[in-house]
Amino acid sequence: MPARKRAVARKPRPTVSHLATSKFVQRGLRNYFEYRDLGVSRASGGKVHTHVIRARPGKAPHGDWHYHDCQVQFTYVLKGWVKMQYEGQPPILMKAGSCFFQPPRIRHRELAHSSDLEMIEVVAPGRFSTYDAKVAE
Repeated sequence: MPARKRAVARKPRPTVSHLATSKFVQRGLRNYFEYRDLGVSRASGGKVHTHVIRARPGKAPHGDWHYHDCQVQFTYVLKGWVKMQYEGQPPILMKAGSCFFQPPRIRHRELAHSSDLEMIEVVAPGRFSTYDAKVAE
C-alpha cells in the first residue's frame, strides 16, 4: 500500500497595504466616494473586507435609505465629518475620531459629508448585498 501524502497547510502570511503603492478607485457602492482596498478580503478568504473611503470632489450623497446584508459593519472617521441617520433616530454627526457600529440590516442613510472626509470601514462577511429601503418618516 503506497504511503499517503500529508497535506501541507499554507502558513498564514501578513498582508500589508502601503498608501504609496495603493490607489483609490471610483468604483464601489457609492459614486460619491473613492475606495482603497486594504487587502484584508483576500487575506481572510473573503471573511472580512476593509477599505479606506474618501469623498470624491464635487460629489454629494443622495440620502437614500438602504441596508446591508452583513453581520458586522463598523466605520472609523479618519478625517472630516459625515452626517448619518438610522431608522427611528435623529441625524448623528460623526467627526474625525468617531467610530460607529451599524447593527446587521439596520436601515440608514448618509445625509452629508465634508469634502475632506476619509474613513476606514470593516465589513463581514467580505461579500455582502445592499438593498434599497423604505422608511416611514
